[in-house]
Amino acid sequence: MSQIQRADARFNRDRVVAAAREAFASAGLDVPMREVARRAGVGVATLYRHFPTRTELVATVLAERVEDCGVRMRRALDDPDPWRALSGVVREFAERQIHDRALNEALLGPGEVSAAFQRERGEHAQALNVLVVRARAAGVLRGGVDADDVRAGLLAIASLRRLPAATSAQVIGRVADLVLAGIRA
Repeated sequence: MSQIQRADARFNRDRVVAAAREAFASAGLDVPMREVARRAGVGVATLYRHFPTRTELVATVLAERVEDCGVRMRRALDDPDPWRALSGVVREFAERQIHDRALNEALLGPGEVSAAFQRERGEHAQALNVLVVRARAAGVLRGGVDADDVRAGLLAIASLRRLPAATSAQVIGRVADLVLAGIRA
C-alpha cells in the first residue's frame, strides 16, 4: 500500500469517527451505519473496512471520551482548590449527560462496550474518592458527606439524560446545582 493510500485510509477513518461521534451524540447509538457513512462522506464498505461492527465503532468513539474524562480528572486532582476541583468534576459530568447522552448510556450501562472501560472507570472512581477526601479535609463539605453521597448525586444527574433535549440542559444544570449545594459546608 502506498503512502498516499495509507494517508487516505487514515483520513477516511478519522472522518468516520468524527461523523459517528456527532451522530451518536445527536441521534443515539442506534443510528444506522449507512447514516454514519453518509455523514462521513464515505461509502458503507469503507466504514465497514475500518469498523467491521457497530461495537468497534462505538468503542472507538468512547475511547476518546474516556481519555478526555481521564485528562479532566487528572486536572482536577492537580487543582490546589479542593472545592473547585470537586465541583468542577460534578459540573463536567452534568455537561456530558447533556451533550453525550447515548455514549454515556453505552459507557455506564451493561454490555461489552462498557466492560472494555472497566479499568478506566475504576481509575475515575478512585480519583473521585481522592477529591472527596481532600474536600472534606479542607472543611468545604457538609459533615458526614462521603464519596458515596457524591456518587448518588452523579447518578441522579445521569438519570436525567433521557429527558427531551429541549429541557434536559436546564434540568440537569439545576440538579447539578442542587447536588453541589447539598454537599457543600
